[in-house]
Amino acid sequence: MPTRPAPTERQRRLGAELRRMRLAAGRTTEYAAGLLGLDRTKVSNMESGVRATSPERVRILASNYECADEAYVEALAAMADTRQKAWWQQFRGTLPQGLLDVAELEWFATRLRSYQTVHIPGLLQLSEYARAVFAAALPPLPSSEVELRVVQRMRRQQVLDREQPAPVDYVAYVHEWALRMQFGGRRAMREQLLHICAASERPNIEIRVLPVQVGAFPGAGHAVLYAHGAVPQLDTVQLDSAHGGEFTHSEAQLAKYRAHMDWWHAHTLSPEDSRELIHAIARQL
Repeated sequence: MPTRPAPTERQRRLGAELRRMRLAAGRTTEYAAGLLGLDRTKVSNMESGVRATSPERVRILASNYECADEAYVEALAAMADTRQKAWWQQFRGTLPQGLLDVAELEWFATRLRSYQTVHIPGLLQLSEYARAVFAAALPPLPSSEVELRVVQRMRRQQVLDREQPAPVDYVAYVHEWALRMQFGGRRAMREQLLHICAASERPNIEIRVLPVQVGAFPGAGHAVLYAHGAVPQLDTVQLDSAHGGEFTHSEAQLAKYRAHMDWWHAHTLSPEDSRELIHAIARQL
């Protein structure tokens, strides 16, 4: 299997899970190398995501590590299957890897939940709104890169209406102030609000608004994406920050952000009341 100069987040995650499984079994890299007929350096590279592996090798390791969780093992084997060319790879080398990693995370998720305090969720943005968001970056992005980011963001949205696999279920929690910040101006914002109202009518999309009168809320200032994996052990959280996206999947962090999502669900308006509020804000523009 070839090495990769820059593994994706998904490839690094597969390697981390293989290492976690090995350590849980009390096995060494020398033991794994013997099973696969490799030297230990190649096993270390495989566990860091730098070296590719195959579904067959994943199953061999899992069997000898005595991992009895079939669903988990098959999910890892699926992560090792890279025969299908991914659409986001066309942006490799022209956009930051973090943007491609988010698209990959969304594509393979079984369910998505997010909360946003400043922006409309990326999966629901119109191109004019997205363009205004990217154009506000400091230092300023070249206009060609702004346009490339807009194209990639619009392509990401196909997870919500694709045919194969089925469209992903998406729950978006949005703070009321994110609905009132006029990225792109009044007209663009009004169109954006009407668009998310229409999207909220779709069976796989739920939008819930946190009114300003709720006051303090957990995770203030952050935008968080919780991606449910094929099995719970493979859930991932992506956090937006000023220097790019950060990914975390330790059990403690997953539990923390599951609690965050549960808080938002309990304190946001119902989908129907949220839609009514969004329409009311749109009428004010």
